[in-house]
Amino acid sequence: MLTSVDRLLFVRRVPIFKELRDDFIVRLASVMDELSFPANYTIFKQGEEGRSLYIVASGKVKVHIGEQQLAEVDKGKYFGEMAVFDTQPRSASATTLEPCECLELTQEQLYDAIEETPEIAVNIIRELSRLIRRLNENINVKTK
Repeated sequence: MLTSVDRLLFVRRVPIFKELRDDFIVRLASVMDELSFPANYTIFKQGEEGRSLYIVASGKVKVHIGEQQLAEVDKGKYFGEMAVFDTQPRSASATTLEPCECLELTQEQLYDAIEETPEIAVNIIRELSRLIRRLNENINVKTK
């Protein structure tokens, strides 16, 4: 079980939330559910409906399509964010590599938060733009 301070610190580290005021971070952290998963547990599968993003509080998670690993997510990082923003099926699967503790933020919780504090939407757009740029850079490096 995470303390309130630990929750606050984990949420604060997520890039889409890092520029928000402390009072908003406290509120957001307080509504998130804390989930525990054993090793080799599939948190979600590609193609499933998803409405949550997860922040890893402890352990490691691999994001993958079939056997191809796309990312390894560890403490303080997040995954599953695309499902919070659209209603499309999950584009990849997420499986724990070791026992994990995660904080879950649902689409409904995030939308309520954006309604209350609209500047979070700008932070989200900024972070997703950075992600797209990094992916484009990776593609450019591989094609040269």
